Amino acid sequence: MNDDARCRLYLITPPRIEPASFADRLALALDAGDVGCVQLRLKDVDDGEIRRAAERLRPVAQDRGVALIMNDRPDLAADTGCDGVHVGQEDASYDDARALLGGDSIVGVTCKNSRHLAMEAAEKGADYVAFGPFFDSATKPRTDPARKPADLEILRWWGEMMTVPCVAIGGITVENCPPLVEAGADFLAVVAGVWGHPDGPAAAVKAFNRVFDERAAVA
Repeated sequence: MNDDARCRLYLITPPRIEPASFADRLALALDAGDVGCVQLRLKDVDDGEIRRAAERLRPVAQDRGVALIMNDRPDLAADTGCDGVHVGQEDASYDDARALLGGDSIVGVTCKNSRHLAMEAAEKGADYVAFGPFFDSATKPRTDPARKPADLEILRWWGEMMTVPCVAIGGITVENCPPLVEAGADFLAVVAGVWGHPDGPAAAVKAFNRVFDERAAVA
């Protein structure tokens, strides 16, 4: 999914959107700088709303050469022409998602802070593994008080061991992202750090890409 050493942005939609108006915001963000993919992540809404959002956002992303990934639902990903699906540990299994979508689609897997889960997903053929949350996040809360945040070492270890790309997720902003980039994350998955940026999503995309460029220049 990421063939060069430069980190890239993995945009995730806000948990609530109005598809028509959000499509315009998404276009502005994607036109502002490099984005690897967009994940449509709508929780606690009916299938019809997810379908309408996918149908509105898919051409915005795909016309710009950006993959649209469906969260959780390989069936809806297939039905709406998405480029792939992201599955969590409590969602559809990797095997089921791959069987439904086929070998040409992207299938990514949440692996939390587990080396075992990541190795298992990679061995099965996952296109990327996602580690996190690294910071406090409304969309990826650390619900267990005893659960520690994901550590940077898992990104370094993964980069040394595996060629499958890794995604860092959870409370990532322009300000706190440099250590993740330096540790070897191939993608940074961001929600509020882009859509809630005080200067707007386009400015956020530009700022993230400046960080990525600076790191790539010294790598």
